[in-house]
Amino acid sequence: MRDVADHGITAAKPVAAVRVLRDGSRHGVAREWVPEAPVALEFNGLSYAVMMATPTDLEDFATGFALAERLAASAAEVADMAIAEVEHGWIVRAQLTGLDAARLGERVRTRVAESSCGLCGIENLEALAAPLPRVAAHAPIDAAAIFAARAGLTGRQVLGEATGAAHAAAWADAAGMIGWLREDVGRHNAVDKLVGAMARAEAPRAPGFILSTARCSYEIVEKAVRAGATTLVTISLPTSLAVARARDAGLSLWALARDDSVLLVHDAGTAI
Repeated sequence: MRDVADHGITAAKPVAAVRVLRDGSRHGVAREWVPEAPVALEFNGLSYAVMMATPTDLEDFATGFALAERLAASAAEVADMAIAEVEHGWIVRAQLTGLDAARLGERVRTRVAESSCGLCGIENLEALAAPLPRVAAHAPIDAAAIFAARAGLTGRQVLGEATGAAHAAAWADAAGMIGWLREDVGRHNAVDKLVGAMARAEAPRAPGFILSTARCSYEIVEKAVRAGATTLVTISLPTSLAVARARDAGLSLWALARDDSVLLVHDAGTAI
């Protein structure tokens, strides 16, 4: 199943601005701005987090967020979702069928960060360093597939191309053909939306790879691993912790994906 629609993603209406050049000249321009709004996530009647996000594909976002936070084991456990626009933002309410009220309440009490950064619900440094699930054995991705996917982003990043200020996360098959793509003002949110969309459609995350237009920090690696991906490709460089976590989990990691080159950071692929 493939999904490459823009899902109603639109930029804000153009607003007049002035471009000032080095020589002091001024030129009137009209710019479109990437939508950003508070999105409150409520699970089983409890407020879990308030995220700054682009308010599109919110069903995918809430599902992917719940999976990343280990509040749900599958998309089927995120049920009865309701979305409402309110005075100061948006509210997404859902029932988590696999998590009882006591456990969810404890997660709410111990949550230390309200951003989609992979830290929500982490109680201490030991929990943060806990081993990730091992990535399944997988065939190596050919660099040609990465170049194809990189080129395939053109024309599909509707919000990013309109505003120049949105991140995208996409899934491409082993040949580099993009099948799924989601965008958001937040790089973590874009990955959550992608994972949520594919989980709701029961689409496999391998063979193939996740392509992120953002910097590769450790939480992007963790979201990819927990989503069942075997390979992650990013446009920018990874952090030291991202590299370490990818190696520990057996995630193949590529970075600095450009039109003419890509950096192989960790090749965990094995012929199967």
